[in-house]
Amino acid sequence: MYNEKVRIGTLVNIKPGMTDYIREILPHGFESFSLNAWKNTGELDIAQLAAPVKEELGDSGVIISSLGVFGNPLLENEEGAVTRACWETFIDNAHLFDTDLVCGFTGRVVGASIPDSIPRFKEVFTPLTQRAADKGVRIAFENCEMGGNWHTGEWNIAHNPDAWELMFNAIPAENIGLEWEPCHQMTKLLDPIPQLRKWVSKVFHVHGKDATIMWDVIKEHGIGGSVPWVYHRTPGFGDSNWTDIISILRMGGFSGSIDIEGWHDPVYNGELEMVGQVRGMQYLKACRGGDYYPNPA
Repeated sequence: MYNEKVRIGTLVNIKPGMTDYIREILPHGFESFSLNAWKNTGELDIAQLAAPVKEELGDSGVIISSLGVFGNPLLENEEGAVTRACWETFIDNAHLFDTDLVCGFTGRVVGASIPDSIPRFKEVFTPLTQRAADKGVRIAFENCEMGGNWHTGEWNIAHNPDAWELMFNAIPAENIGLEWEPCHQMTKLLDPIPQLRKWVSKVFHVHGKDATIMWDVIKEHGIGGSVPWVYHRTPGFGDSNWTDIISILRMGGFSGSIDIEGWHDPVYNGELEMVGQVRGMQYLKACRGGDYYPNPA
C-alpha cells in the first residue's frame, strides 16, 4: 500500500470526537482520510488537532490526504471573512498533517452568474493561491453545484467545465485544480468520462461518490417533475465505471486519494452507512487493480 499511487479512503468531519471516529474506522482498511469543516472549525484549533490525529494513525501507513473547508469565502461579510481565515489557517497548517492539499468551494457572489462572480473569485483566491504556493500547498475546488446553476447560486462556481475555463484563466497558477467527482456531473446529465480525460491534469483530489440515473423516470416525468430521477450513491452502487475512471487517472499521472463521501446513499445510510462505505472502499480497491505488489527484483 505504501507505494500505491492511488489510495482509497473516506471523509472525516472536523469536530469534537474526530479522533475517536478515526480510531473506530481505522481497522476497516481505509488508506487515507480527508478532514473537512463546514464554513470554519469553530472553537477547534486545527494546529492542535494535528498531533492527536497523527498519533491515532500511528504506524498504520494511513495518511491525511487533504484538509477541506466548505463555505462561501467570496461573501463580503463576517461569515465570508471567517471562511477566508479558515482557508488561510488550513494552508498554513497543512504541513502539520503531512499533506500539501487544501480543498473546498470557490464561493460565489450570491445571486450572480458564474461570469459575474469571476472578478470576486480572482480577488479572493489570487492571494490565497500565492500564499499556498509559497508554502508548497495545492488548492482544489470541489465540483458541487450546491443548488446553483450558470445564472445564479449561493455557494460555488466550480461545477462545470465552462466555469473551470474561466477560473483557471483568471488565476493561471499550477497549484490550483479540482476536487472532482463523477456524481455532480451526472446529476447534470454530463458524461464524466470524456470530461475526466480532458481535465485529468487539473484533478488533485477525488471524492468517491457516484450517482444512479433513472432513465425510465426521465422519459416519463422529465428532470423537473415531482418524481426523483437521480440519486447520489456510494461507489459500487451507482452507474459509473470506476475501473475506467481510475485508469484515466493513472494514465493522466494522478497521484493521490479517492476519498469516499458518504452520508448520501438512499439505501446504505443510517445503520448501514459504514456497511456501504466499506463495500465502496473494497469495490474501489478492486477497480484500481487490487492490492499493491512490488515487481520482482
